[in-house]
Amino acid sequence: MVKIAIIQISEAGNRVAQRVQQLTGGELIARAEVEGRWHDYEAFVFVGALGICVRTIAPLIEDKHSDPAVLCIDTLGYHVISVLSGHVGGANRLTELLSEHLSAHPVITTQSDLTGLWALDCLDQQFGWHKLSGDDENRVLFAFVNRRPVAQILGVRDEGTDYLEQTCPEHVTIFEEADWDPATAADFEALVFVSFRNHDYDPSIPAIHYIPRVLSVGIGLAHQAVPAQVIWGEIYSDLWGRQDLLTYAIREFATIDVKADEPVIRQLQEEGFPVRFYTADELAQIEVPTPSDTVARHVGTPSVSEAAALLSSEGGELLVEKQKGEKWTYAVAIERRFLRGGGGPGDQIAGRYRQGEGGGQGESGQRGESGGQDEGGQRGESGGQGESGGQDESGQRGEGGGQDEGGQRGEGGGQGEGGQRGESGGHIEIVGAGPGDPDLVSVRGRRFLEQADLILYAGSLVPKALTECHKAGAVVRSSADMALEEQCVLMKEHYDKGHLIVRLHTGDPCIFGAIQEQMAFFDAHGMSYHITPGISSFLAAAAELRSQFTIPERTQTIILTRGEGRTPMPDREKLHLLARSQSTMCIFLSAAIVDDVQKELLQEYPADTPVAACYHLTWPDQHIYRGKLKDLAQIVHDNHLTLTTMLVVGEAIDNRKGLSELYNKHFTHLFRKGVDS
Repeated sequence: MVKIAIIQISEAGNRVAQRVQQLTGGELIARAEVEGRWHDYEAFVFVGALGICVRTIAPLIEDKHSDPAVLCIDTLGYHVISVLSGHVGGANRLTELLSEHLSAHPVITTQSDLTGLWALDCLDQQFGWHKLSGDDENRVLFAFVNRRPVAQILGVRDEGTDYLEQTCPEHVTIFEEADWDPATAADFEALVFVSFRNHDYDPSIPAIHYIPRVLSVGIGLAHQAVPAQVIWGEIYSDLWGRQDLLTYAIREFATIDVKADEPVIRQLQEEGFPVRFYTADELAQIEVPTPSDTVARHVGTPSVSEAAALLSSEGGELLVEKQKGEKWTYAVAIERRFLRGGGGPGDQIAGRYRQGEGGGQGESGQRGESGGQDEGGQRGESGGQGESGGQDESGQRGEGGGQDEGGQRGEGGGQGEGGQRGESGGHIEIVGAGPGDPDLVSVRGRRFLEQADLILYAGSLVPKALTECHKAGAVVRSSADMALEEQCVLMKEHYDKGHLIVRLHTGDPCIFGAIQEQMAFFDAHGMSYHITPGISSFLAAAAELRSQFTIPERTQTIILTRGEGRTPMPDREKLHLLARSQSTMCIFLSAAIVDDVQKELLQEYPADTPVAACYHLTWPDQHIYRGKLKDLAQIVHDNHLTLTTMLVVGEAIDNRKGLSELYNKHFTHLFRKGVDS
């Protein structure tokens, strides 16, 4: 957390100063203390007149790279002004944050913010890059904000370069590093590099070089190799001088665990480099270009440096094969997601899930789209008639896949249980399309759709309009007429080419979805995949009913379930048992068995409990039928609602009674102190 000092200039600013302290955890200090504590805080927030703020800090200002952020807020809290170190010190970000919480007007005067241009002087902070600029930085900034011709040379693909490409202003020309000709630099007034490689260019043209930390360096060492400083110096010189790789780009070193106490390893750790250790068994499983029988005899694996680099890079690509010194070896690898072109479009989003950040894989074994009938009874895309004709997760017609009862991925995603991404660089993103309206797909989901090489969409459930944002040359295919095996073959074919594949499912794929059997296939083939969630139809139902499904002190639980058709429900999940709580209940896949549903619900809910039958939620032909529980079956039958219908039961429907404590003026919480009666 940023260490903040708050200076209350007069008693009139007491309320605002106390509020800022509550929001930030800052320390209240006297104006006279500012000079002596100028370097003790990362930000100073003055509450009072701007002139007093300026006169206080003027003698203390040194350089934007060392000065703290300074803000000034008027005593009534109407304006929050970014005074000093807007970008590098973070004053602009803090201004926006405080303005939001104070309901104040932010005053930010830096030109790049006003014109919507990149804040070049703090992109390194924003994306975790290292920046090389020296005296050139101000000249680059001047050219950039004045919209002079600027060349941007991109050598990696990550979140930062994705942002730069998507928001590139007209006066900036993007070059792939592989296509960059230094002779072209004469056509531009400034250069911006984002690369892990060293670049030579005409020194008369100002440049900023951002260096993403993307390299994995495997290192092998002789026993107790010393002097450590000299050995590290030799490796450093070889990387920069002979390989043209910038050491600022090293994300981590990796080696065998028996070398954990070597002086060189301790030297690297002291210099701030993360070091990852692997066992001999782990290293021995990795195929490398230059194995060594001698190394195998000594440490039990034919490779240390190359194998460690590859493991550290999640099975990535070797940039530098084993290099040998008198007492050391090293090799350099990079994750394929960072390679431009090599990892496929969209890897800047998908790639982080290949690292298995969020945990393991759920169970598998669910029927796919081709599996005849789904659990709710809809007709499958290539199979027979289902049990009950109810709606699937999104309130739309099912493709034949069943319910995803237990196989959701871990929170952070990742690939399969083994945590290894495919060598091809391919990736599959299972995207939730939302309840039907194309505008309701997530921002991330749309980005995947725009970048995918293959879009395989659930044609009987998902509007084709959702796929119309695809890039030129992308393959767009409905899975409506495909068996599961055909789908898997098609996805594997594209995956092996290093492509980004979007498997587009309705609603949220993890709720009454049909993805488990596909994930089982991906796991079995070691394929990289992740799930982008979507808006479920039960959320669309709440929105279209204009109802809050949780009522203070009445119902605080929402039950998502279905009725019992040919596929039995677990005994503990029978509808009448779930109904005992009289919570808000959203019933999927059950319109065709509505008589049984109504009978079970009436065992616990009062007969006059509000209900709604929601057909084709958010689609152009959406219809919603309201009534009482005792009439639910009649409503469904009279309107011929056998498919794609969500049933909602509970007193929350159309309720306007019951007040939350959140906005009660007497209620105290983190952002507001309650008032006494």
